[in-house]
Amino acid sequence: MSSLSRYIETAGALLLAVIWISPLVFAFWAAFHSTSDAVNFNLTSAWTLDNFRTAWDGAPWLRYFLNTFILVTVILIGQFFVTTLAGFAFAKVQFPGRDVVFILVLMQLFILPEVLIVENYAMVSRLGLFDSILGVGMPYMASAFGIFLMRQAFKGVPIELHEAARVEGCGWFGILWRVYVPLARPTYLAYALVSVSTHWNNFLWPLIVTNSPDTRPLTVGLSIFGAPENGVDISVISAATMMSVAPLLIAFLVFQRQFVQAFLRAGIK
Repeated sequence: MSSLSRYIETAGALLLAVIWISPLVFAFWAAFHSTSDAVNFNLTSAWTLDNFRTAWDGAPWLRYFLNTFILVTVILIGQFFVTTLAGFAFAKVQFPGRDVVFILVLMQLFILPEVLIVENYAMVSRLGLFDSILGVGMPYMASAFGIFLMRQAFKGVPIELHEAARVEGCGWFGILWRVYVPLARPTYLAYALVSVSTHWNNFLWPLIVTNSPDTRPLTVGLSIFGAPENGVDISVISAATMMSVAPLLIAFLVFQRQFVQAFLRAGIK
C-alpha cells in the first residue's frame, strides 16, 4: 500500500510539473518558429531567430534590462539594510513592547500590496519620486517577511559568540557586523533569491508609477510591446518573453545547487 501511495505521489508531482512548465515550453517553441507553425505544432518546421530580431528591434530592451537590474539591486540593498537592523533588534535587543511591535510588523504579511497602491502612489508623488526607479522600489524596502526571516536567523546564533564579541570590546553594530551577518549568509542568499525573482517579475506597481522608457522595467515594457494596438504576434511576443525571463533561468541553472543549499540551511536555522 505504501509503495502504491508513493507511485501516486510521484505521478501527481510529475503531472503538476508538466502543467506548470507547459506554458514556458510553448513560449520557447513559439519563439523559434513562425506563428502558424507554433500554433499548429508543426514538428518538421524550421527553427528561426527572426522572432528575436523583430522583438529586439521593436522596443528599447537594453534600457529595460538596465532599469530592471538597477531596480532589483536598489530594492535588495534597501531590504538588506532595513531587515538586518530590524531583525537584530527583534532578536537580541530588549526594549518595551518588542513583541507587540513585532506582531504589528507581521501583520503586513496579511495585507495585499494592491490594497496600498493608492496610498503608496500619493506618498511617492509627495516625495517627488514619481516615474523614478527609487519611487518604484521604495514601498518594498521594509519587508515583513525579510524581517521575520532575519530575526529567526539571528535568534539561532549561539549567545556565547555574542558574549565573546562583547568581551572583545565590540559594540552593538560591531557584534552585528562581525558575528551575526557572517553566520546568516545562507539566509541572506535565500532571501535575495526570493526578492530578486519577485521584483524582477513585478508588474502592477511599476506600471502605475512609471511613464517613460527611462524608468520602465522589463515587465511593463513587455506588456506595452505585446499590447493589442501594436499587433499580436504570438511568436514575436514569445521571443520577447524568453528574453525577459532568460536571466533568471540562466542564473537558476548555473547556481541551482547553491540555491537549494541556501534554502536548506536557512530552513535548518
